[in-house]
Amino acid sequence: MANRMNNRERSWVLYDVGNSAFVMLSSTVAPIYFGSLITGSVVVGWGYAETIASLIVALLMPFLGSLADFQGNKKKFFIGAAGTGIIACSALSIPLGAIPFLVLYIIAAVGVNSSMVFYDAFLIDATEPHNYDSLSSKGYAWGYIGSLVPFLLCVALIFGGEAIGLDKASATRISFLITAVWWAVFTIPMIKNVKQLHFKPHAQHSLIQAFSGLAKTMRSIIGNRTLLLFMLAFFCYIDGVHTIIKMATSYGTELGIDSTQLIMALVATQVVAFPAALAFGKLASKLSARTMLIVSVAAYALITLYAAFFLKGATEFWILAISVGLFQGGIQALSRSYFGKLIPKDHCNEYFGFFDIFGKYASIIGTFLVSSITHITGNASLGILSITVLFVLGLVFLFLMPKAVE
Repeated sequence: MANRMNNRERSWVLYDVGNSAFVMLSSTVAPIYFGSLITGSVVVGWGYAETIASLIVALLMPFLGSLADFQGNKKKFFIGAAGTGIIACSALSIPLGAIPFLVLYIIAAVGVNSSMVFYDAFLIDATEPHNYDSLSSKGYAWGYIGSLVPFLLCVALIFGGEAIGLDKASATRISFLITAVWWAVFTIPMIKNVKQLHFKPHAQHSLIQAFSGLAKTMRSIIGNRTLLLFMLAFFCYIDGVHTIIKMATSYGTELGIDSTQLIMALVATQVVAFPAALAFGKLASKLSARTMLIVSVAAYALITLYAAFFLKGATEFWILAISVGLFQGGIQALSRSYFGKLIPKDHCNEYFGFFDIFGKYASIIGTFLVSSITHITGNASLGILSITVLFVLGLVFLFLMPKAVE
């Protein structure tokens, strides 16, 4: 990594290594621990928590993103969001009941997701346009593999803690503190070395300009056919991607799969995702990012059908986890870098705020669908099946996009 990236690029990538530790823990250990605090359905409770967190971020980020475009604001907002997430994550180490735990988790999730909006917007400050696909892919790739270090330490503590007098509940709570420290340490290079190079000059009425900027950005998106089609495609397919990431563990728990099997299978996802994300970055430079996005969305549609009809036990969950690993990093990284090529640099936070709103509202729909359908029918497979149509719609919009934009 050091030989191929300069200090600014490397520092940008390292934040993915830091925050991905929380993302990994929140998709594996956290829902399992939450399940130990309640007597009802894990899928329903966890799904609603994810929905609330996504809704908060989706409502806040377009406006905050518009403000962050002014000179000097992006770094301040990034530090505030990351700091909020890190503090809330560390507070999860306190013994809590189910509701207080969920409240703190929602705050941590809002923090990490908000910080990622500013982080994504820093992509255009961290490198040159011809390197967007490659650096974005490296961010996800190193995030996947790097997050395994604290995660495996946490898993070892959870399953081996009794040897040093720690029960599983106490060891799980300590894992949140370990994750918060890891996240904080890998945030430091980003704060020190990545500067806001593209910005709007400060104005006397920044708040008014921020609101007017939002309206202008909306008109720009609607008036740009390529950008609009991509945003619609992204809204559809990222719904399924985020829902699978957020709900896989709770779905597996609902099916009665052992927690050890769930965690180890998701470790395999991270390991597979590392080379896969790097490969997608290279393939995008040869075949185009749009082509690789189409391949990824089609693969996810098939994966979702598999999960709905064939996922019955640990073996099938392992197959699902490895399949997701092959495409997860690529679809996220190339979506981010492709969008970065379509937008004006001095309004990047504003645009990435809308990019995030599409992603977060998609997450709201996906997790709400899975939770609601599972709650109404008592069958989690039907909830998973409902996601497939969104991948199909995403493919339709991608095919309608002009091919020339790369």
